[in-house]
Amino acid sequence: MVTTHSAVPDPRNADVLVYVDGAYVPRDQAAVSVFDSAFTVGDGVWEGMRVQRGRIAFLDRHLDRLFHASTVTGIDLGMDRADMTDLLYAVLRRNTMDDGAHIRLMVSRGVKSTPSQHPSNLVAGPTVVIIAEFKEADPRAWERGIRLHTSSIRRPPPDTLDQRINSHSKLHEVMALREATAAGADEALMLDVHGYVATCNATHFFMVSADEVWTSTGEHCLAGITRSVVVDLCLDHGIPIHQAEFTPQDARLADEAFVTGTFGGLTPVAAIDRVDLPRRPGPMTTRLRDLYRSAVEADIAARA
Repeated sequence: MVTTHSAVPDPRNADVLVYVDGAYVPRDQAAVSVFDSAFTVGDGVWEGMRVQRGRIAFLDRHLDRLFHASTVTGIDLGMDRADMTDLLYAVLRRNTMDDGAHIRLMVSRGVKSTPSQHPSNLVAGPTVVIIAEFKEADPRAWERGIRLHTSSIRRPPPDTLDQRINSHSKLHEVMALREATAAGADEALMLDVHGYVATCNATHFFMVSADEVWTSTGEHCLAGITRSVVVDLCLDHGIPIHQAEFTPQDARLADEAFVTGTFGGLTPVAAIDRVDLPRRPGPMTTRLRDLYRSAVEADIAARA
């Protein structure tokens, strides 16, 4: 099985050092307390970022999302944007990483005196973990495309759990993915509470019909960085783009479809609910992938 998160094996990852609250430790020794908020109740936020030529792509957008999540959840990150930026690059330098790397930054509310939701039980915080790995997407995902299965598990509304926040509370997504893999698919297509397409369990969904691009309203999905870049590219290049409600039947009848994510960029969709799409990858998907790669290069160059 090849998915949007399948990576080319890299033996260098055996020796990477993981940042855990001020210390750099071998990956097989990296650990947090069993009383940590993220472990006990999924109380934390995170970011996934790509590194090319020594620079973190779209870092400003990632920091915007991270600090917005910090404000909304009340999780103290323990540092400002400049300090966080310095720390991220320090982790890269410590691991001698310049290109083809992926960063996972995780921040929990902190360690508590007892397993509990209540923040008054905090004894230390926040917990900051940064995992940097040599990680390139498996090219077979682009060549083959991925298969989606429409999950019975819905995305909750913003007043239940705001899906736009990149939180550690991912159980509903894991359950949707398990359902999809049991159905022989690679990833789950998830609907909102009204039955319209929201997103996938770990990526964002786009479809193309009559040379027009469609994606969800964004109300029931993560505020995806790659998703927002693709929307901006459509607007900048005169490609009709609709952020609107549409059904899974609309998606199955599309000319082509793709998903987006920081790790894999754009990945074509080969089938939805065992219905093969006619173009995989299609011309619009290919064009937007090329535009996205150029946007990454422009962002990296601006940081040089």
